[in-house]
Amino acid sequence: MLTTTMSSYWLRTAIQSGSNTRALVPDLFRGLGAKRVVLFSDRGLEKAGIVEKVAQIFSLTPHGTGPELAGIFLDITQDAESSCVNAAARYAREVGADALLAVGGGSVLDTVKGVKYSLFKGLTDIKEAIPGGFVMESFPQAQYIPIPHISIPTTAGTGSEVSPIAVIYNEEIKMKTNIINPFISADMAILDPDLTTGLPPLITAFTGMDALTHAIEALASPNATSLTDSYALHAIRLIEKNLPLAVSDGANVEARMEMLHASLMGITAFSFALNAIPVHNLAHAYGAMFRIPHGLANAVFLPVVMEYIPDLYLPKAKQLADALDIKVDIDDQRALLAKAVDKIRALQVKTGLPADFSQYNISEEDLQKATGAVASDPAAVSFPMPAQLIEAIGQRVVPVPVK
Repeated sequence: MLTTTMSSYWLRTAIQSGSNTRALVPDLFRGLGAKRVVLFSDRGLEKAGIVEKVAQIFSLTPHGTGPELAGIFLDITQDAESSCVNAAARYAREVGADALLAVGGGSVLDTVKGVKYSLFKGLTDIKEAIPGGFVMESFPQAQYIPIPHISIPTTAGTGSEVSPIAVIYNEEIKMKTNIINPFISADMAILDPDLTTGLPPLITAFTGMDALTHAIEALASPNATSLTDSYALHAIRLIEKNLPLAVSDGANVEARMEMLHASLMGITAFSFALNAIPVHNLAHAYGAMFRIPHGLANAVFLPVVMEYIPDLYLPKAKQLADALDIKVDIDDQRALLAKAVDKIRALQVKTGLPADFSQYNISEEDLQKATGAVASDPAAVSFPMPAQLIEAIGQRVVPVPVK
């Protein structure tokens, strides 16, 4: 763990939590100086009635006392595709928006970060900003972006409502690219559990496992500090306790609220301990190649990677086991890590998640291509894995039929 080495911790987003906190949105925007707000979401959330629940709040604001809803943009697809970011930014310019409201899961939240970045930088194509697949801008080179921005997550997984990271899919090269900038995170996040109660059990499960992966990768990171550990460990405790409850009873508002908090804490730990992230490295590459939802990819890879790269997780195996509510009555780190992996696998089963990618019909040839994609993914920079290791992990998650 880092103790005296320089570390940076930028939790910049103000957080409002609780049932019906979405009602605060117009007033919060007014405080941020907004006049014309665009609401960004997706077609699934429109069908679920979530978009209308948020949009109608603006109609309750007396005319002239708050910002107006200048438009609604809903054409956002899985993985925050570059084309979606470009179309959304174009729409924001067309309607004269001066403020951005993101309502959705990670794809929507990341798309809006891309829109904010594009508007600030005067870009028409977000791909131009990320030519090598990765751009990291830190203060003081990175400057405050004066575009009022509020995010409302409808899943408890990515924590994108507070993170300084935008993951944007480049369709041309089939790669998930990254922008890291402390000012692309939202000014305010609204954690309203009422907007997550209709999330289907499978999506609840794999988004929750995404949050768990953030927390565990943060805990294992060589750049971890006491600050990031405090968030990572408590996120793990909350997920172990509340994810099965949220999956089995979607209307359990308390469990939903705790999962939103865990998601936020998981990504915060992850963002500021960012270094070795082999699970995300594999998940990004497989997700981009085979269009596997990010949380599901993390859920499948997490226990496998922990088994194949134990040395990364061993130094904090005892704390991890304790956070996972495993009886820690031994000091053998390897035995504790094995118990932690077993507990994660049990959580997979309990929440109805698959242990592999058999449903995606990935061929042996695809598997070989994936090895190169994992090695060239931007997430491999800090923790490159040898090809044999990538292949071995791939064979565990992609059962090849016996001929």
